[in-house]
Amino acid sequence: MPTCPKCKSTVARDAITCSTCYAVLKAHGHPGMPLYRAENGEFLCATCVYDADDSCNFPKRPEANTCTLYQKIDANQILEPVYTIPWWRKMNRFWAVIALLLTISILISFL
Repeated sequence: MPTCPKCKSTVARDAITCSTCYAVLKAHGHPGMPLYRAENGEFLCATCVYDADDSCNFPKRPEANTCTLYQKIDANQILEPVYTIPWWRKMNRFWAVIALLLTISILISFL
């Protein structure tokens, strides 16, 4: 049985609030959505993957005490950009097509 983070009493797995201290245990009142809480007065953002790769858009960032998307950074985890786009996809496709057509037409004119 899990325990309440506030009063340390045992609660049911699908409990939304603690029956002793009425602390909210699940996010948005949904039993399947966990609510992560910071301990010892620290903030969750300091050890979160989404804050480290700058993809977090949570309004309480970087001083969030509770979060629904928290993912702890492992000590051995190398932080790489989540969405890497190759250089050729960053180019404007219109100019790439124009350059390709120009190259083909020059090659045809020399043959």
